[in-house]
Amino acid sequence: MRPQHPTETALIVAALKAGLEPHPPGSVRVFEIPFEAERRRMTTAVKDVDGRITLHVKGAPETVLALCSREARADGVAPLDDARRAAILRGAAAMSAGALRVLAIAAGDGEGVSPAESERDLTLLGLVGMMDPPREEAAAAVRACRKAGIRPMMITGDHPDTAVAIAREIGMISGTGGLLVGAELETMSDPDLAGRIDGIEVVARATAGHKLRIIEALHARRHVVAMTGDGVNDAPALRAADIGIAMGRTGTDATRAAADLVLLDDNFATIVAAVEEGRLILDNIRKFVRYLLSTNAGELLLMVDSR
Repeated sequence: MRPQHPTETALIVAALKAGLEPHPPGSVRVFEIPFEAERRRMTTAVKDVDGRITLHVKGAPETVLALCSREARADGVAPLDDARRAAILRGAAAMSAGALRVLAIAAGDGEGVSPAESERDLTLLGLVGMMDPPREEAAAAVRACRKAGIRPMMITGDHPDTAVAIAREIGMISGTGGLLVGAELETMSDPDLAGRIDGIEVVARATAGHKLRIIEALHARRHVVAMTGDGVNDAPALRAADIGIAMGRTGTDATRAAADLVLLDDNFATIVAAVEEGRLILDNIRKFVRYLLSTNAGELLLMVDSR
């Protein structure tokens, strides 16, 4: 069995606590449409012991809700109208503002459906909010970065409200002026992005392609860029950065191969500690060079004078 992603693990734990069976005996996966940042959802088709095929979809609420024509309620399945869709999205936004990562869960009939035709006419099952709190040392690491003249930037596929809430918690952003959403980035020209990039602290609903454009904009402003990533699609951005850093635990083989460094513990604070250690080494080298020059200058002048 392939290793579970933390999100999948959280969903399995939630299902078990609700008394559900995440992996019914005899069930077989028919096909899978993997998660992609551009689509922001994942779909699987599972055949049960009776031969019935059910589609399971999870992803960003706005993308999954657009595929649903009904919703499951306590009193049965009811059709979705525009007012109800708006109410669901408001609920998802309220959860995101509380620093929760929100997923919509939907299901559908997979009988005789090809992968290309599967994501339509679904039934919304509900919303799931997951707490992914920053590590305790994250806030101190952000402060250390700024004190050292390094500007950290958060680039995430999460909802803007979730991204801002987490960034505010670790002291990375004070208001919303430093927020850029991926959809807005796509409408900006390269010169416009380069002109605004110095004021951006958080990029939400970002794709791997957005990361590449951000690196190019930072290079246009003559910044030295270190970029982290874990997915296969992050490999071009890691190559384009001055220092590409791959996640050692959650990163893919392609990402690790494209990176200059591999972060074994996936901890941002480790990057800050490595920068501090590197600067100490550089400072020691400079002191040693100055020492050699000062102590040998007399000998060099003596040799020149003797000639």
